[in-house]
Amino acid sequence: MLTTIFTAVAAYVATSIDYVIILLILFSQTMKKGQLKSIVIGQYLGTAILVGVSLLAAYGLTLVPSHWVGLLGLIPIYLGIRVWKREEDEDDEENLLSRLSSGNPNRLFVTITVITLAAGGDNIGVYIPYFSTLNPSETVVMLVVFAILVAVLCYLSYRLAAVKTISETIEKWERWIVPIVFIGLGILIMAENGTFRFLWGLVS
Repeated sequence: MLTTIFTAVAAYVATSIDYVIILLILFSQTMKKGQLKSIVIGQYLGTAILVGVSLLAAYGLTLVPSHWVGLLGLIPIYLGIRVWKREEDEDDEENLLSRLSSGNPNRLFVTITVITLAAGGDNIGVYIPYFSTLNPSETVVMLVVFAILVAVLCYLSYRLAAVKTISETIEKWERWIVPIVFIGLGILIMAENGTFRFLWGLVS
């Protein structure tokens, strides 16, 4: 059991580095409790979908080619461009979370879920072979560990975002930080999954 816990922690930590930066940006913009709740729910839901898809693939029920998974990278690229364009076109005080949810707070958790899925699209390549080594009882342990670690990740990111220097820096340079992080993440996801190579092969 201890071995399963350690391997689950290692698998989650190794594939969740990009979440820290994204959550740091999102939490630094949190002004309402409803927004905080939406971020956490979105992170849990996105992670649950990634784990569920990986479990199905590990048991041979479905398998999506990695180059198609890489297309998830288009999502953060789109969001990054949208945030940048709205910053450029609108000189207002509307915060990042409001822009990401298009002004509808009920859509925010959906947007966060989509961002989590996109940022974790390449995680599937790690999860599938790892999950295929687990028996049913070990799978349950892994799920519990992942659930705990999502909470830990959200809490640590929230505490970091509460540091005045960090939040002020993000707020000052938000117009450039957010698009660069989101677009860069999208390009990285597509590159790591061979999506650019696949798309080039279709047109050449």
